[in-house]
Amino acid sequence: MRRIDAPTAGWYPDPKSRTRLRWWDGLDWTDARRAPPSTAELTSYEAREAFEAAHEYTPPSPPAGYSRADSQQMIEDVRSATRSEVDRAADLLERRARALASELTPLISQYSNRAIRWIRFAAIVATILLIAWFVFQVVAQASMFEWIGDRIDNLTDDQSGLSP
Repeated sequence: MRRIDAPTAGWYPDPKSRTRLRWWDGLDWTDARRAPPSTAELTSYEAREAFEAAHEYTPPSPPAGYSRADSQQMIEDVRSATRSEVDRAADLLERRARALASELTPLISQYSNRAIRWIRFAAIVATILLIAWFVFQVVAQASMFEWIGDRIDNLTDDQSGLSP
């Protein structure tokens, strides 16, 4: 709602509860609420004047503010409280981390020793298999070269035309 369209400040039916009145300050609803006057109250002169005076009610304005020194003191108080809470939380976290580390250190060393043992065993087996593979390749290639050499010798002997 634009300011131009907004109704003037005063008591209006509360949008959430039609049985009560709520103060509209010209821009937004305030927290000031009251019961609407009864017809008997409105008929009496004093009640009518009280209602009109209440219609002109303006909620109290907030205090003008704090002095610069008060503001600086509040800021320092908040900073020191924050620092002390952060320090306390850091100490608590450090204690918990140390306790957890002391609980996990034996498990880590126990299981890492087992893992290292298995890794050593696997490395030894892999090395033996690799050496066996190399030996097999050397033997297979040597025998293959001998066989190819024999085949070539047989071919060249047959084609020379010289028979013994």
